[in-house]
Amino acid sequence: QVQLVESGGGLVQPGGSLRLSCAASGFTFSSFAMTWYRQAPGKERELVADITSAGGSSNYADSVKGRFTISRDNSKNTVYLQMNSLKPEDTAVYYCNARRNVPAIRYWGQGTQVTVSS
Repeated sequence: QVQLVESGGGLVQPGGSLRLSCAASGFTFSSFAMTWYRQAPGKERELVADITSAGGSSNYADSVKGRFTISRDNSKNTVYLQMNSLKPEDTAVYYCNARRNVPAIRYWGQGTQVTVSS
């Protein structure tokens, strides 16, 4: 059974940090690119950061560049999102996504809430 389980969300003050984790099981994790998305209330889901299957390349939304870092540990089937200098506008539910293009496969986690507020 495929599972993506996010953890590490919570309430943090502006300027603080959080580290999200997404533990994968039920599929060959090292064959999938991984992406963090987020969705704020009343807004569409947006891509936050993306990392290739081997971890050699990553991309970020302009709004998080220089503050967030995506990484993965294929030995632990886990992808991480280190979030520093958090802002209230980072408040959202954060989802991890596993992506393989050939064949086209997408898996989603259930999400973890991040709230940035004083």
